[in-house]
Amino acid sequence: MKKSLLLFISFLLLSCYNQERNCTDFKTGKFTSETTVEGKKYTTTFERNDSIQIEHFNNVIDTFSIRWINDCEYILENTRPKNRAEQKAVHVKILNTKDLTYSFEYAFVGETKKQKGSVTKM
Repeated sequence: MKKSLLLFISFLLLSCYNQERNCTDFKTGKFTSETTVEGKKYTTTFERNDSIQIEHFNNVIDTFSIRWINDCEYILENTRPKNRAEQKAVHVKILNTKDLTYSFEYAFVGETKKQKGSVTKM
C-alpha cells in the first residue's frame, strides 16, 4: 500500500511539472544561436526587434522578417533570398526558457523534419 501511495504521489508531482516559457523576454535583443545538423555544430549571431532579424553567419549578413504566431512561435522569411532554398519560410517554436537561454525546434514551413538548437541572449 505504501509503495502504491508513494508511486501515485511521485506521478502526481511529475505530471504537474511545467517547463518555464518566458518567450516574450526573447522577442528583442542580441543573441547567439547554436544548432547541430548531421553532426556538425553551427553558430550564428543575430539581432532581433519585433519584426526584423539580422543574422551574421560565416561572414554573410542576412535579413529576415518575423511574423509572430504567438509568444513562443514565429515564422522567419528571408527578405532578399538569393536562391530557391532561401525562399522557404522557417517555422520556429521556443520549447523552454531559462534565464538568458532558450531551446527551440525549427523546420521549413510544410515539412515535418525538425531540427533543434539553443539561443543565448547576449
